[in-house]
Amino acid sequence: MAAREYGQYSGITRAMELVGERWALLIVRDLLVGPRRYVELAAGLPRIPSNILAARLKELQAAGVIRRAPRSRVIVYELTPYGRELEPVVLALGAWGFKAMGDAREEQVITPESMTMDLRSAFRPDVAAALPATAYAGRFGAAELLIRVDGVALDVSRGEGPADLAFATGPGIRRLISGELAPDRAIATGVVEVVHGHGGLLERFASTFHLAA
Repeated sequence: MAAREYGQYSGITRAMELVGERWALLIVRDLLVGPRRYVELAAGLPRIPSNILAARLKELQAAGVIRRAPRSRVIVYELTPYGRELEPVVLALGAWGFKAMGDAREEQVITPESMTMDLRSAFRPDVAAALPATAYAGRFGAAELLIRVDGVALDVSRGEGPADLAFATGPGIRRLISGELAPDRAIATGVVEVVHGHGGLLERFASTFHLAA
């Protein structure tokens, strides 16, 4: 049963009834990165009230979008095949919302899940296919990600690892991905700090991950 009904017989209306409640799509977004325990979902959505998280999980389960599954003696939430069909929708919505982001407010944070999905939205496999395989270790605020690009394949995971280029940045990464700031200017102005590797590889990163603002 949908939490809210709009009284219209339409596919878009039905979709909004299933995933249009506040926080629902962000839960789906984080589960597109991978299965999560309840506490991990709560940590990835730091402002969600616990009663709302519990309610949304129950609603999404009832709609067949997510399911509870045992994993190494703990219970995790994961998307069903039906729920995974939302991936291109979420990526397209992320690209659309990118155009209106503007500068980050002081209280806004970058989470590993949000940055992972932003990178998936910005990934240009047609460009990456013509470039050498490259590994990037990116620190986006408190979120540390290992980004591996090999042809049209993109793999983003948490943590550190061997990388051709390691860099640290924050919300200002939006200016690089949008093309507003050239890679050399991003380094010169401190928007991006190269920690390891050749700074010229940041140009490869900017070519591989691009969203027009």
